[in-house]
Amino acid sequence: MCLAVPGKVISISEGDSLNRTGQVEFSGISTQVSLAYVPEVQIDDYVIVHAGFAISILDQDEAEQSLLAFAQMDALED
Repeated sequence: MCLAVPGKVISISEGDSLNRTGQVEFSGISTQVSLAYVPEVQIDDYVIVHAGFAISILDQDEAEQSLLAFAQMDALED
């Protein structure tokens, strides 16, 4: 099973469409990902990342609902 956790784009390194990358933050941890599949993404957008590639953009409400659900599941484990 694979979980898709939303991450927030915190910076973008401009380049041609195939080499564009950005820093995406997941619960305080950031990682560099390829933005080749989401050329319209902007800073502060939420994205779903798979295998180092942002594959879709989520609206903020949808992302926040997902993050809340993950937090609630984490609280159940404690």
